[in-house]
Amino acid sequence: MVRGKTEMRRIENATSRQVTFSKRRNGLLKKAFELSVLCDAQVGLIIFSARDKLYEFSTSSMQEIIEHYQRHTKDIQCENPAMEQNNMHNLKHNTSSLMKKIELLEKSKRKLLGESLESCSLEELQQMEHQLERSINIIRARKVKDLSSENVMLLEKCGGLEMQQTSGGEDVSIVISSEKSDVETELFIGLPESCRTKRP
Repeated sequence: MVRGKTEMRRIENATSRQVTFSKRRNGLLKKAFELSVLCDAQVGLIIFSARDKLYEFSTSSMQEIIEHYQRHTKDIQCENPAMEQNNMHNLKHNTSSLMKKIELLEKSKRKLLGESLESCSLEELQQMEHQLERSINIIRARKVKDLSSENVMLLEKCGGLEMQQTSGGEDVSIVISSEKSDVETELFIGLPESCRTKRP
């Protein structure tokens, strides 16, 4: 018969609580002994009952086990401050490096905006000029690409529809431009050139 899962809470009945304590205490002591024998481990187990009765198990003297534990924890406590100090040093170094990088970026930004140029050498001014030219070329290429994509979308929307002409027989011409850019793209809505030449 399979036993049900034991609910982990205090047993209210005093007799049942004492019986459970005795069974589980013996099982825990047995497991501690098996662990020490099978794995050649140093084990120290201390149990105080609800009536303050002591039960213990140790592979050697309990005092030796406790002293070994105290030495081990003392060594860890001595190592931790050194590790924390090293981590703090690394953190300060990384913070200082990041602050310097931010300061250089701020100076570069101000110079590109035309501020604090008095202290710049001719070489620095030429480098900034080249950098601005590269940035303008990248922006211009991006604008052209975006406008070309818009033209393709408009042509696809107008595909298959008969284009109307103005009263003078001229095709409609739409110019798409940007006030903040020198890029200008013309979009002609009408029949292709080859078709217009074939018309009677």
